[in-house]
Amino acid sequence: MPDEEQDGKYGAMTHKSLVTGGCGFMGRHLVEILRARGDAVRVLDLRQWPGDRDATGDVEVINGSITDPQIVKRAMDGVDRVFHLAANPNLWAPDPAQFHEVNYLGTCRMLEEAGRWPLQRFVYTSTESILKSARASRSSGRALIDETVRLQIEDMPGPCCRSKFRAEEAAHEAAAGGMPLVIVNPTMPLGPGDLLLTPPTKMLLGFVNGTTPAYLDCDFNLVDARDAAMGHLLAAERGRIGERYILGGDNLGLSDLLREVSRLTGLKMPTWKVPYGIAYLSALVSESIANITKKPPVAPLTGVRLARTSMAFDCSKAHRELAWGTRSLAQTLTDTLAWLRQAGLLTRDVGSLLIADELGDRIRSDSR
Repeated sequence: MPDEEQDGKYGAMTHKSLVTGGCGFMGRHLVEILRARGDAVRVLDLRQWPGDRDATGDVEVINGSITDPQIVKRAMDGVDRVFHLAANPNLWAPDPAQFHEVNYLGTCRMLEEAGRWPLQRFVYTSTESILKSARASRSSGRALIDETVRLQIEDMPGPCCRSKFRAEEAAHEAAAGGMPLVIVNPTMPLGPGDLLLTPPTKMLLGFVNGTTPAYLDCDFNLVDARDAAMGHLLAAERGRIGERYILGGDNLGLSDLLREVSRLTGLKMPTWKVPYGIAYLSALVSESIANITKKPPVAPLTGVRLARTSMAFDCSKAHRELAWGTRSLAQTLTDTLAWLRQAGLLTRDVGSLLIADELGDRIRSDSR
């Protein structure tokens, strides 16, 4: 369901909302949705607002870390809703302790401060990766994962997932203690406006620009970042306290995605599938080198471990309880490719499909 259709369904009450990580990909889409509904919006982020500072309008931007108690206190002062998106989402870091400090301790700091204020809702942004066990058998096929899954810290494939797992546990404990908290687990986000070039966007660019000659076939779930942002708002308005909601779109294999990209662009996509064993060994070598050079590996080991078995999800709970809808995969890909072309990031011609004036106008409007 498009943003504008969902916007008008839940009343006109306005709030003062805090969005941590509001300068990020999904965060900026959420900020725009909240502004369109008339909320007073405050952003807490380490980064400056991207682009023209005047584009924030009446958004208040506080630059600082969620691990700083004074900054967190200042950011929380006077708001009635918190959307906690800030995290280190990467699957590798020069110092793995960064994940624990930001994702877990930072979330604990946010929850501790939130407990001192009369909030109406606290929406915690978790991740789909903590719902998948690295110890799962490859023989399980594409069994759909839903919100009822309960795993252990030993199931997590790397330090990023372990930190997010602990952070979600802390969120569950806060809800059990009386905080009006709802958890959302977005899947892999894609869409226009990804100024940070997050991993899914980098993956798409590699295939479209012809710099990625082969692929590791795997099952995963893609969600439009604009739809995931709307899911955050609906979780605040309709989510049940203490519940988690998977915000996902299409379940597909990477080979399915490449066929759709080829259909939309007219470009040939890679056809060579890398066996899992070779991908794992390559990631092991790549990450070993990265640990020395402190430069990101080509393929993080955690990502390869996650790709070993299916990451297909049942997202019906969010659709049913939140009245949440999503765009089609074709629409998301078309909008993303159009934005990438507009940003000058495509090195190959993707065809006339993406040049239509009305499409370009919509992309510019959606990604402002």
